[in-house]
Amino acid sequence: MSGKNGSIKLVAGNSNPALAQAIAQGLDLPLTKAVVRRFADMEIFVEIQENVRGSDAFIIQSTSFPANDHLMELLIITDALRRSSARRITAVLPYFGYARQDRKSGSRTPISAKLVANLITQAGVDRVMTLDLHAGQIQGFFDIPTDNLYAAPLMVRDIKERFDLSKTMVISPDVGGVARARGLAKRINTPLAIVDKRRERAGESEVMNVIGDVAGYTCILIDDIVDSGGTLVNAADALIAKGAKDVYAYITHGVLSGGAAARIAGSRLKELVITDSILPTDAVTKAPNIRTLPIASLISDAIARTAAEESVSSLFD
Repeated sequence: MSGKNGSIKLVAGNSNPALAQAIAQGLDLPLTKAVVRRFADMEIFVEIQENVRGSDAFIIQSTSFPANDHLMELLIITDALRRSSARRITAVLPYFGYARQDRKSGSRTPISAKLVANLITQAGVDRVMTLDLHAGQIQGFFDIPTDNLYAAPLMVRDIKERFDLSKTMVISPDVGGVARARGLAKRINTPLAIVDKRRERAGESEVMNVIGDVAGYTCILIDDIVDSGGTLVNAADALIAKGAKDVYAYITHGVLSGGAAARIAGSRLKELVITDSILPTDAVTKAPNIRTLPIASLISDAIARTAAEESVSSLFD
């Protein structure tokens, strides 16, 4: 398979080899032979083991845990491809780490998402492809073309297959995620409610207030990232206390650090559905109420359209 900018080469880092292989299968292409390994002192070494001169190269690498190692892998693979005369380099980041640091959260704090965007650009990447950015304005942090893909169509298809939509309600787990939840509710034609969390006084636990009548509904929480899982667990408790029948959650990026998988497994969430943008840990795969939604087909379609200089946004029309 060839694009308008040369033959397509898919180079995978170590962050999510299973997803990289699935994307390659979707494109009916082999992964480019490459070595990405560590020296004894944990310095990263990269060697591209086949000719990429004049090619349209796509680096598949989520900057997930350990975020700094995977980010450095991405930068060094980019340099290796640039010095091997690849015609164009696209960084495919199913999960863009540091996205939650998209603004100054206080005095003398960094905007790390902008710094990472600068690093990727200066390393020699020509364009970026990512999935469900935590904040849409991060696209503007890059001075190169950036495609932000959406997992919503995959989630909509899955929800329509599994739920009676006449008895379903979409829930935003916080006020900041209302736009995302409203978009999903509009797609599946269901009502919307909001969980408003607030701390009345310092030292007191958060109070979850449910805005909307959820009694008798199957509730679907929607968000882009689940990390500790605390917000989802507390929101599920609040919704059930208000009469919700069952509570499910659809989250794009399952960071699920620390004991999050165990916390979800022991919660009142009927099911947490995440994509495989981040390689699931053993704890995640063994959790009885966590399910993974594959995204390889979405990314492989976007790569094929990018290589052919066709519209990517039409995937979501």
